[in-house]
This record gives sequence, C-alpha cells and structure tokens, in this order.
Amino acid sequence: MTITADASFEVLPFTRTCRHIWEDGDHVLIGVSPGNSYFSSERIGDLARWATTRFAQVDFVYADLHVDRMFAAFGYAPEHAEKRAAKEIKAVRRRILKGVEESGPPLAEIRVRALSEFQSNPVYQLLHRRVLHFLETDEEFRKGCEEMALHFVGSKLPGGESITDAQLQVCFDYMAAELPFFVDTPSILDVPSSVAAYHVKMPLTDVLFARGGGLRATRNQAYAVVRPEAAAASIHTPAETPDTTSNHVPPTGGTVDDRRAA
Repeated sequence: MTITADASFEVLPFTRTCRHIWEDGDHVLIGVSPGNSYFSSERIGDLARWATTRFAQVDFVYADLHVDRMFAAFGYAPEHAEKRAAKEIKAVRRRILKGVEESGPPLAEIRVRALSEFQSNPVYQLLHRRVLHFLETDEEFRKGCEEMALHFVGSKLPGGESITDAQLQVCFDYMAAELPFFVDTPSILDVPSSVAAYHVKMPLTDVLFARGGGLRATRNQAYAVVRPEAAAASIHTPAETPDTTSNHVPPTGGTVDDRRAA
C-alpha cells in the first residue's frame, strides 16, 4: 500500500481503511518528542511543506508530559532532570516553529501545540482514562506497551540489566499521554478524520489497528509511516522517548464509545 506522495517522502498506510482516510486528506497529526534527532528544523520544514499540499489541516504535537520523570528514572538527579526536561521541551518547540516558519507560505492551517494543552480537553481525558484502564485489564495491550517501552529505552539500560518496575511505569505514563491521539484524534480535535504520521511503524500499531477487540483506533483514525524516500531502505528508529543517555540531546461524529475501527 505504498504511496509516493512527492519526490521527498514515501507513505505507507497501515491498512486499506488507513489508505482511504489518507486519500480523504482531512487532517494529519505529526507527533514530535524531545531528544529525537530525526526531527531537525529542516525535517520539520520538509514535513510541513509535504503535509500542507495533501491535508486541509495539520497539527504538530510535541511531548512535554513526564519528560522530567523519564530523566529521573534513568539516572538524573531530580533537580537536574527537571532542568534538562524544561530545556529540551523548549528546544523541540523552537525547532518545530522554526521549521514551520521556514517551510514557506502554508497551503493549509498548521498548528503547533504541546500535549499538556489537551489535559483539560474532555475527550482527551476520557481517552486517557481508557488507555490507563486497558493497561490494567488487557494483557495483550499491556504486553504491546511493554514491547514499545523496551523498543525505545532498551538501549539506555546498562549491559545485562533489565528495566525496573519503576522505569516501566514511567514509560507507561509517558506513552499513555500520547496514545489518545493514536486512538481517536478526530474526536479530540473535532476533525472529520485524521492520519497519525510517523517515520516508523510503532510496536503498538498492530494492537490498535489490526486486532478484533480491546482498545482499538476508531474507524476514522488512520496510521501511516511517512519517511524520507531516499532513506526508506535504511532508516533506523531514533528514540521516541527522551534520550536520557546523551550529554547533548536528552530524553506524540459520534461518541468515543460508539465508534469502532474498520
């Protein structure tokens, strides 16, 4: 289901339904995390130009919740963790705004917002509670979250050491803040349909978009891998969670219950 959108990006919708939502072109959400070197201001600019040629609305949402706790869980002193988190959150916002500004006159509406701005959104609150509920009650979903946590933070663990319960819980909290946007962005942002775009397939994609029960993406929520075409064959996965090991770049119609994924 590969779509070559233009000369710079290759698009791979996850399912046939995801492709149809992509073709509708209503909205795309691009999540950005602190410490992810993939998201340079130049890359943001490229993504902004690409997105506005295809979608009526574009949202860049950057992670700013639990970042300090991620630093602390992986070895930073609490005060240092808070300072580094604040620094990196400011840096990622600055990169996004710079990239969007340098992308040229937008052909569609572009918004840049932090995850924390949605904490008072009733739909986001409901979805967040559902994510936490399924973490406690759905073994398959929890296992997927554990795999996702290890996928992104395994390289940060000293050789031979396993992730601790405390570290895993912080990873869960970090992911749970982002997952509402992979379940039902249309209801959160009041758009007809939405594509969550990221440059790699996430370990939870199958759980949210391919299984028959449990927590699933709604029928007007899509997921697509969007990656630089030139690097498609060799691209690697940068840390989605904050990079806590680096000295330079430390550690995205109807009610929700009525709607189901196709």
